[in-house]
Amino acid sequence: MPKTKVVLAYSSGLDTSCILKWLLEKDYEVICYIANIGQDEDFQAARDKALKIGASKIIIDDVCEVFIRDFVWPAVQAGLIYESRYLLGTSLARPCISQGLIKFAQENKAEYISHGATGKGNDQVRFELSSYYLWPQVKVIAPWRLPEFCQRFQGRSDLLKYASENGIPVSATPKAPWSMDANLMHISYESGILENPNNEPPKDLFLMTQDPGSAPDAPYRIEIQFSGGFPSLLRLQDGQEFTDKLKIFTTLNTLGGERGIGRIDIVENRFIGLKSRGVYETPAGYILHAAHLDLELFCLDKEVYRLVQIYRDRLSDYVYNGFWFSPESNYVRRCIAMAQENVTGTVKLQLYKGQVTVLGRSSLFSTYNEDLVSMDKHSNFSPEDATGFINIQAIRLKEYRRLQDAINKGN
Repeated sequence: MPKTKVVLAYSSGLDTSCILKWLLEKDYEVICYIANIGQDEDFQAARDKALKIGASKIIIDDVCEVFIRDFVWPAVQAGLIYESRYLLGTSLARPCISQGLIKFAQENKAEYISHGATGKGNDQVRFELSSYYLWPQVKVIAPWRLPEFCQRFQGRSDLLKYASENGIPVSATPKAPWSMDANLMHISYESGILENPNNEPPKDLFLMTQDPGSAPDAPYRIEIQFSGGFPSLLRLQDGQEFTDKLKIFTTLNTLGGERGIGRIDIVENRFIGLKSRGVYETPAGYILHAAHLDLELFCLDKEVYRLVQIYRDRLSDYVYNGFWFSPESNYVRRCIAMAQENVTGTVKLQLYKGQVTVLGRSSLFSTYNEDLVSMDKHSNFSPEDATGFINIQAIRLKEYRRLQDAINKGN
């Protein structure tokens, strides 16, 4: 009788390697799905490792272009940023990976999918909500939520022991006390010594960016063009130009990484209700966010921008919480996209020792009126009109003061 098939989202790390072996012990046939989403990984070694452990099949799926086109670019256009600091690198990757996971689960006639996300984290929610949208009938094996698995494995030390007993090679050891997740957009670091929010990240933790203090002493200038809120061209200071989305992003990753741009160390609010500490490197995303925000303010009407701010915060929450594929996300994305129609122009930037500085911007779609705003002439602006404007605005404040005086007098 054929064994029940499971497609495991496999990273080749400690958790999923042990989960692979555990699923085999439970008499499943396990197919390993590895998404190439831009992480620096030896995919052949990952394939060999999974086969050695006992996987029946390995799928390595290059989703880099899909990730940039369908997830990162819309996030840049919408200006997504969670709790004013986190650019959602992992949150955007999970629905992208879920697409591939479900596609190959269906193609291979698997009944289950599985993942190594912990029961305390956000990724379990992101993977599963995305998967249930993409394939409502799918069944999920989440080992870190199963009592049998959790009783056997309290944490990483138990996994390391299990790996050693079963001949599973792993890179994680007690001497490397943090975990990381990487993709084209960022690298995130958490757990271990980082769980104490007052512990400073070790200097050798960072893999994507150079220490800003050691970055080149000369500033580097670039220009980024946007069309409808999407990055459309990158011009380097030596005149090179790139229009391919993936090339724009990888080039900015290199330039930003060399200059220590895009590092943050934050405590964030997980969807599940816990606070967690994370350290992130997001060089290209940080540069694009800074450029887009500047051009957006330059081009949009004030009240439209205020509405975009509201929508942006809501959509950032939706994406962080795992609701990329949801009616509310689709609705808000469309609202923001409509506002972005005129966010078209060029932003000049300087990259220097961890900082992104806007040097100038231009657009044919801006409501900025240099003649009207000039301090050297009145143009069509009548200064005397400001008197009435101020008097009207002052009515509310005068009435507030009258009320405060009455209250104080009564006391």
